[in-house]
Amino acid sequence: MITSSTTFLAGAVGSATSAYMVYRGLPENVIRRKLEGLFRTGEIYLKIIGYKKKELRSYPKIKRVKTYFDRREAVFTLPVGVDPSVVHGKAWLFKQTFGEFAELHMNDDSRTFILKAYINSISHYNYDLEAIREHVKGMELPIYAGKDRRGYVFYDMVPNPGLIISGEPGSGKSACLRSVLTTLINTVDDLELYCADLKKSEFHVFKGVAKEVVTTSGEILRVVMHIQRELMRREKVLESHEVEHVNQLPKAIRPPYIVLAIDEVALLKKETAIMEVIEEISTIGRALGVYPILSMQRPDAQVLDGKLKNNLTVRFGFRQSNEINSRIVIDSGECATIKNSDKGEMYMKFDGLTKVQGPLLSVEHARELLAPFKWSKDGIDSDERVDITEESQELDNHEDVIEMGMLG
Repeated sequence: MITSSTTFLAGAVGSATSAYMVYRGLPENVIRRKLEGLFRTGEIYLKIIGYKKKELRSYPKIKRVKTYFDRREAVFTLPVGVDPSVVHGKAWLFKQTFGEFAELHMNDDSRTFILKAYINSISHYNYDLEAIREHVKGMELPIYAGKDRRGYVFYDMVPNPGLIISGEPGSGKSACLRSVLTTLINTVDDLELYCADLKKSEFHVFKGVAKEVVTTSGEILRVVMHIQRELMRREKVLESHEVEHVNQLPKAIRPPYIVLAIDEVALLKKETAIMEVIEEISTIGRALGVYPILSMQRPDAQVLDGKLKNNLTVRFGFRQSNEINSRIVIDSGECATIKNSDKGEMYMKFDGLTKVQGPLLSVEHARELLAPFKWSKDGIDSDERVDITEESQELDNHEDVIEMGMLG
């Protein structure tokens, strides 16, 4: 009898132990334990001084854990009083714990976070103009970034002026710039595009489509002086009509949007006259319908100084060689974690930080999409080209504008 009871008890204990091990091994419970350990290791908690000055710790509460076919997902809330930047600053720890494809998203309440640990990276895909058209309806000046885990990623440049794109050679920066400008040309009815590139390698596909494609510092100065003159003219128009934005003007006199795209803007850092106008555009261009798009391979802290960087709040950061360069672009080090094989992958700084995969858009495909907008085979027809030489000379005679002699 004793033997039988002992055997029964041993069997019950063994069954309970097995059941407990199975329970612990469930994916949801494994994630919970990993998160709890992460909170302790990362010191993510609210410190409370209790009775007799005893330190108590209130850790985040894990509200929900689920497993999907492509990811593991957990929702947790911070105790009231914990700065959410503590979590953002520990993003590297979440990746160490849950893998390189782990992503953190914060809700509007600044307390609730969603952790999504994906199995694979975002798949590569081709540029699809028709799908893009459907997604940008209602936007004045749509900037197409690419896709994240939830689908297409866009924003309207009119309320969010300016854009910085940076990435090492082969990272996908050029394809991104090409798709951004191709999308603008195909979706904005009234647009004036000016392209500048001292390396003479990026904007040839836009010749005959853009108002100007320039490749020397003298030509760039001529273009930015023209734009500066246009800024002055638009300021007077807004003042005379007592409105704050060009969109509020009557349609009959509403000017087109102007986009100034400059590739390898870091090469212009010694061209003081040009950089001053670029900074002016970034400062006052929003209300006047004039927007800069600046790109560079290696970010330069001298170019992206405080004022210019603060004005251009939307930034696309592709692969960078180190954390310092990544921080210059997006104020954090994630761009340095992008692998060489992950071409087209970038971090978009806009209302937080989002991991985005840019589309594949070849030069040949871009030419096909731009063909309907090309004004002539070899460039813009003479009667369509904007003659800004006279304006440049006139501006050069004013004391309060750029001096040609400032060019190095």
